[in-house]
Amino acid sequence: QVRLMESGGGLVQAGGSLRLSCVPSGSIFSLNAMAWYRQAPGKQRELVAMTTRAGITTYTDSVKGRFTISKDNGKNTIYLQMNSLKPEDTATYYCAADRNPYDMRFRSWGQGTQVTVSS
Repeated sequence: QVRLMESGGGLVQAGGSLRLSCVPSGSIFSLNAMAWYRQAPGKQRELVAMTTRAGITTYTDSVKGRFTISKDNGKNTIYLQMNSLKPEDTATYYCAADRNPYDMRFRSWGQGTQVTVSS
């Protein structure tokens, strides 16, 4: 199982920006996909953004145009750049990696990093 180390959460005012980072224990090249999920209190965990080994990216509708997922192969890191943050973006954000090709579920998860957006 891949270990994932996240960083970059914090408290920001609405309209501000944050960048989350996730470093896997192994090479990023070996991972078929990586993603960011989030879970707000009382809500289900949702996929925020995903990137595949081929470089295909997908986003949930609520963050399109505001968030960007990217990879830095040299630093073996993926990022989630979050701009124009809204209070409804407040959640614990989780990095995920190594998607099972049969059931499409991610097998490795980070510990989560808290993002709080004040109005």
